[in-house]
Amino acid sequence: MKKVLWSIAATVLVAIAVGVAVYRSRSGIVAVTTARISREDLTSTVTGTGQIKPKTYVNIGATAFGRITHLYAKEGDHVRAGQVLATLESVQPSATVAAQAANITASRTDVNSFTAAEKTADANLLQAKADLQQKKFDIDRYQQLYDNKLVSKQDYDSRKAAYDVSAATVAQREAAQVQTKAQTAGARGKVDQAVASQRANFDALDKTISRAPFDGLVTNVPVREGETMVTGIQNAQGSTLMTVADMSVVTAEVKVDETDVVNVKMDQPVDVVVDALPGRVFKGHVTEVGDQALLRTTGIATSQSTTGTEEAKDFKVVVTLDQIAGQNNDDLRPGLSATAKIRTAQANSTVVLPLAALVSRDPAVEAVRLKNNGKDPEAKADDAPVATRRDTAKTQGVYVVRTQSGKLRALFQPVQTGITGATDIQVTGGLQPGDEVVTGKYKTLRTLGSGTVIKRDTTLDAAPETS
Repeated sequence: MKKVLWSIAATVLVAIAVGVAVYRSRSGIVAVTTARISREDLTSTVTGTGQIKPKTYVNIGATAFGRITHLYAKEGDHVRAGQVLATLESVQPSATVAAQAANITASRTDVNSFTAAEKTADANLLQAKADLQQKKFDIDRYQQLYDNKLVSKQDYDSRKAAYDVSAATVAQREAAQVQTKAQTAGARGKVDQAVASQRANFDALDKTISRAPFDGLVTNVPVREGETMVTGIQNAQGSTLMTVADMSVVTAEVKVDETDVVNVKMDQPVDVVVDALPGRVFKGHVTEVGDQALLRTTGIATSQSTTGTEEAKDFKVVVTLDQIAGQNNDDLRPGLSATAKIRTAQANSTVVLPLAALVSRDPAVEAVRLKNNGKDPEAKADDAPVATRRDTAKTQGVYVVRTQSGKLRALFQPVQTGITGATDIQVTGGLQPGDEVVTGKYKTLRTLGSGTVIKRDTTLDAAPETS
């Protein structure tokens, strides 16, 4: 019986010794997740949020003071250029036009009268000139007779007086002719002045009729029939009749973070998603990149802000949607929330690396750790790998998986990177397709050092990380 007990005890002791040896051999092994480096197509995107806006829209304001008598368009109606949208009361402008029309008619009658008087003056002048010519012939004959002593001086003086009277009559008729012509010109000037005044009256009357400036969609009608329109006060109640938007060119006006806007350029392709139209992607291109920073909390430009508070800033980017057919874009309405993904760069069949694998380390420290199996030489033998020092120069890199002395170890490898995608980054140097790199967990990567013995643990891929 004692032999059996001693045999069982020996077996237990051997099992304990083996367990302890296995535990000690595995106590320095770190479980990590890994990934293989491969070639893929990588696209770098910048995301901005905003709203749908027409490229051109106008607020049709009040051009005359008065009560709205009729509204011919309502919100959502499609209108054509020149179409009447609304009318205001026009009693006074219409009366002014009618009164001025009567004045023009009277003035034109005066012109006709003066024209007739001018013709009469012309005829009288011709008659006076003919009479003067006759008197000239008479005085010439009497002059010869008088010189030859054939007529008396009394007859000669009578003929001479008649001739002088005719000459004076001609001068009088010429002055009358000039006067009538001046009166005619003055009457015509009054007609021209009245016609010019009438154009102003017609303009005042036309301002009581509002027309569409272009083909578009009525997006806002803040007034009703019977209300009074007010002129000269911008943004005041009753100053805006309605808003018309040209929906033939639709844009998405979005805000992009200040750290990303430097990568946004003109004509870059954009995918626009409208929250109200799930499943649809609208293609577009960048047509405007704002130069003025906007405060994120208020949307006010920094140049207009009176506060000195530092806060996050955005920049306005305008995206013009492509292949928008005409005005009948009933699905795209101004003000709809939109998200724009701007493709700032693209690389085809390039070496890519998961962003989670990138770390910043001091190569000199990592070289020392490699000689100490992943531990800092200043640490004790039973301490875990220490965190990377923060007071030395850091280099961007990854931990590649290598087999050394029959064990998997993590070795720090500096890398050069290019464009950044959503979850991956382009590798331009330091890695080759097929290399295996450590990707997690995040807490493990924070304390991992070159030379650390590792093991692949796929169960970590499904396990959620906790901070």
